[in-house]
Amino acid sequence: MELRPAVPEDMATVADIWHRAWHLAHAGHVPDGLTAGRTLAAFHERTPARVADTTVAEDGGRVVGFIMVVDDEVEQVFLDPDLHGSGISATLLAEAELPVAAAGHDVAWLAVVTGNARARRFYEKHGWSDAGDLPYEVTALGERFVSPCRRYEKRVRP
Repeated sequence: MELRPAVPEDMATVADIWHRAWHLAHAGHVPDGLTAGRTLAAFHERTPARVADTTVAEDGGRVVGFIMVVDDEVEQVFLDPDLHGSGISATLLAEAELPVAAAGHDVAWLAVVTGNARARRFYEKHGWSDAGDLPYEVTALGERFVSPCRRYEKRVRP
């Protein structure tokens, strides 16, 4: 498995992974309108603009997961669900912490949907702490939604 900066040609695969994994992680935990708005086409529309802040995990020449990091926020950490438990997510998460620290931030943060117990356990296992409620505002189908999230933080610089 290799981590590398994404290139434009990766972004369709990133969109496919993001769509599938997002629905597995968020179904029943976010407003129904948000779930309805997160179509495969919507993910394909969103990803090309994100190539510069995306790192992909490639296994055997195939993109299998990715992270997106902006400033001090680890915005996205997603893996092909068929590979959950493989250890790749842990490698991706550790990689996501590096640019946050390199940019001079002491603490990285991310939002995790309150009902996503699997992800919350994963982040806690890797040293992230629940820092409290975070009503995360998102837009889908031109409508704004508030997704019930928790803010997780991790010190990335001494």
